[in-house]
Amino acid sequence: MAAYEKILATLDLGSEGEVVYERATELAKKYSAQLLLLHVVEYVPVDLGSDLMLPQPLEIEETLMARAKESLADKMKNLGDIDVVSSVEIGVTKLEIIRYADDNQVDLIVIGRHSRQGIFKLLGSTANAVLHNAHCDVLAVNIAE
Repeated sequence: MAAYEKILATLDLGSEGEVVYERATELAKKYSAQLLLLHVVEYVPVDLGSDLMLPQPLEIEETLMARAKESLADKMKNLGDIDVVSSVEIGVTKLEIIRYADDNQVDLIVIGRHSRQGIFKLLGSTANAVLHNAHCDVLAVNIAE
C-alpha cells in the first residue's frame, strides 16, 4: 500500500468532529502526510411562511465562517510538526468535500459516519455520498450515538 501524502479531515464543530480530527491526525503522523482540515458551512434556507425560500442573510454565514475558522485555527496550534492547512467553505457539504478533495489532490478523506436505522438508511448521508463519489480512498470513522 502506498503512503498517503495528503489527508483530508472533514470536520464538524461538535464532539463528532473531534473523533474524525483525532483519527486523521494519527494517520498524518503515521504517514508524514500533509493534513487538510475542512469545515463546510451549509446554506440554510429561511422559510417566510409562503412558497418563497430565501438564503439566510450573509451576516449569519459570515459569523458561522468566522467561528469555524477560529475553531480550526485552535486545532492547528496543537499539531506540532505536522504540515497542516485549514479551510472553511460554503455550500452543500458532500459536494464541497468532493470538490475540495479533487482540487487539492487528496489521497485519503477521513469522514464521520453514523450508524443509521430504518428509513434514515434510505435517505442517504454525507458520508455515503462521499464514499460513492470520491476519487480517492475514504475512511468512514464510526461515530457512536
